[in-house]
Amino acid sequence: MRKLLAGIALSTVLAQGALAANVGVSMAVFDDNFLTVLRNGMQDYAKTVPGVKLQIEDAQNDVGKQLNQIQNFVAAGVDAIIVNPVDTDATVAMTQAAKDAKIPLVFVNRQPANLADLPDNQAFVASDEKELGTLEATEVCRLLKAAGKEKGANVLVLMGELSNQAARQRTEDIHDVIATADCNFMKIVEEQTANWSRTQGSDMMTNWLSSGVKFDAVISNNDEMAIGAIQALKSAGVDMKSVVVAGIDATQDALAAMAAGDLDVTVFQDAAGQGKGALDAALTLAKGEKVDQKVFIPFQLVTPANLADFQKMN
Repeated sequence: MRKLLAGIALSTVLAQGALAANVGVSMAVFDDNFLTVLRNGMQDYAKTVPGVKLQIEDAQNDVGKQLNQIQNFVAAGVDAIIVNPVDTDATVAMTQAAKDAKIPLVFVNRQPANLADLPDNQAFVASDEKELGTLEATEVCRLLKAAGKEKGANVLVLMGELSNQAARQRTEDIHDVIATADCNFMKIVEEQTANWSRTQGSDMMTNWLSSGVKFDAVISNNDEMAIGAIQALKSAGVDMKSVVVAGIDATQDALAAMAAGDLDVTVFQDAAGQGKGALDAALTLAKGEKVDQKVFIPFQLVTPANLADFQKMN
């Protein structure tokens, strides 16, 4: 899948002819496994396109710093800007800064709050959060039924940063699945944010275990928090076969956790593909050509049954 996406993107740019372009990239944070893969995918792809230079900055989860980075890109006269937003509710100012300077802008991975109002030379590249969260929660429902829990199952939910649309949407997806007739035997007994962090996921699970809460499944907005929860569960001597743990991203660490029998389900969100897709959209816009304003990169459910296919991709 990754090779196919890369081939399509590269052929698109090459077909347009060589393009000398300086692209400013502001990442929400460098210290994140998924976003590191996304950033590396973007950099690797840039090396295959003659004349393209990337200036990548770390916003360090600081909205003010990220806005300053975008203003600096504008002042430097870059040909296009790519932003992985720290706070998806703060994207209006970013859009306006790029619009005023007539510089194309592409949001990647995290959906901007003003998606419906983006100018013609701006776009959003990611995976469809609605389908990601729904796929994850539906598989948890299936696994709980298979374990004989259809008469009642308690669920813990680990949420990402609530300033991110992805965390809100994935959590809403869980609630929507539980509201269906097939899965309404599931009950959320605790729902807290762990800010996409493995450490915070572990701390939250430790607190839940200390409080004596009873649960049958842990549904996490991403793999990092799920892995943190697993670490806390194992430290507490919990039999991992007695609980279903789910995440999203299919990172290398998550695949290793699944191979060890600790993680039951994740969803492959093609980080490298998103990085390549964002750069391809930015270069196309820089040439004055149009792209779809919403570009969704394919995803896939990952379980022990097809784990080997995804291990080969890493």
